[in-house]
Amino acid sequence: MTTRGTSRRGRGRAAARGGAVLAGVLMAGMIPGAQASAGNREIDVELAYACAFPSGEREIEARVSAVVPEKGQAGEAVQVSEVNTELALPADAVADLVKDPGTTDSPAPAGPTAGAGSTTVPGAGSKGVVAETRLSVDVAQEGHSAEAVWIGNTQGPSAVPGTGDITLAASGAVPSVTAAAGGGLTFTAGQLAVKLTPVSDDGAPTRSSPLDLTCTPVADQDLLLASVNIGGAEETAPWPSETGEGQGEDGGERDLAAPRVGARDAAPAAEAPECLGDPENESHLVAYITGYANVTKLKGAAKFPVACAKILQGPQGIVPPEESPDGLAHLIQDSTAMVDYLGRPQLPPATTTFLTFGFMPTTATMEMTQLPLEKDADGLPIYNVHSDLTLNGLDTFGSTVITMDFSLRLRDVKVNGAALEVGPNCRTSKPFRLTLLGKVFFKDFIFTGYTLTGGGPLTSSVTVPPFSGCGVGEDLDDLFTASISGKSGYVKQIQGPPCAAMVNDETLCTADRQPLNVPVAER
Repeated sequence: MTTRGTSRRGRGRAAARGGAVLAGVLMAGMIPGAQASAGNREIDVELAYACAFPSGEREIEARVSAVVPEKGQAGEAVQVSEVNTELALPADAVADLVKDPGTTDSPAPAGPTAGAGSTTVPGAGSKGVVAETRLSVDVAQEGHSAEAVWIGNTQGPSAVPGTGDITLAASGAVPSVTAAAGGGLTFTAGQLAVKLTPVSDDGAPTRSSPLDLTCTPVADQDLLLASVNIGGAEETAPWPSETGEGQGEDGGERDLAAPRVGARDAAPAAEAPECLGDPENESHLVAYITGYANVTKLKGAAKFPVACAKILQGPQGIVPPEESPDGLAHLIQDSTAMVDYLGRPQLPPATTTFLTFGFMPTTATMEMTQLPLEKDADGLPIYNVHSDLTLNGLDTFGSTVITMDFSLRLRDVKVNGAALEVGPNCRTSKPFRLTLLGKVFFKDFIFTGYTLTGGGPLTSSVTVPPFSGCGVGEDLDDLFTASISGKSGYVKQIQGPPCAAMVNDETLCTADRQPLNVPVAER
């Protein structure tokens, strides 16, 4: 599969410890918690934020709605649910949105395809926009506080209008919160970060990088989102310190009486298949992945359900500046990754409906099976994951490249509601390669983007080979080849933070050592 023949020797404890250090830096600590059993109420709060656009500061409106428990109990998790953040961006923000920072002109050309959009901006390649919101929420009780982050994503592109404001709605699961004692527990809005990605009419990014906005609450407004009455003793029962009494993980003082922020409310168990790691191997990680894969000729995107990725971390090493072509130090690591669904090396079957030839509704179930990794001279799998972090102070950045070979099979095909017999072996005539790229940047003293030990978005493009073996009594190979094969298709996968099975970290793993975080597919 990959041509990289890195030796597998020297994996050992030093490499695993290095991975654990990276994980500690790049992943926020969260703990699991059950939803409070009390009755719920809906909240709907309108807020004003001042955001730093490239062309200057502008004020936007943010409307936060959610379902909040009426009451809770000390020591038990309180789960806010159905969180939605609706943003109203002013009309003059359109120019900033469609301008590509990598060019001197305004609109960027349309990129590869991945989904669907709508209204055209005259002269622009951007037809829609997808957004991610990160709302910092201060969770406080009796003078003790902690910070939670409410993350939301738009469900597909929203149209960029030719005139007028842009309205975006982002939703997502948020962390649970557990109070240390009885009394009022308050949730107060803080800083807001917004990532905007303009897309073409078929869903591909049209900027070389997203538009990242840092937004501060406008002064003289009530930022209280909700309050919950917590029952139980009013005397604080401090949390035990994992690193020593009164000391935080960073060595600083820790508020042991503060509310504890837990895990994001996970997706229903039915959406997350079994994903078990190897508790005997300190280098073994398991993570959930999900995403979209475009079928260019059919002008649509197939959503792949949540799957399991099994990752075996390899050795880390430092390339010193004097040995590096760019004169900078590099932290590199090679690993292996295989997808897993019910014990098989494949993504979960995805059933999608397309308009074949532009007018005929066709439904098919697609199965993507990963081919085994090639072996080295010692019979060990060759690494198919290469991570490279360029160490340059505040300009630190990096990338991870994951290479996999797949075979695509079609089954359960229906055309205009009628079953089409394709047989058991309707598949691509040869394997095709999927090369996923994840990028990470060090900005404002925080790593953003993708890392193997932290998760995040991975993108690629793929060309589907011709089909063979399709049809029962008649040859349907040419039909599927003409409808699907060829033309590069855009792919975006989201990996959640992994669970290291041997460590069994309750902030990242369930009790039976499966990943706690279930990601949401993004276009």
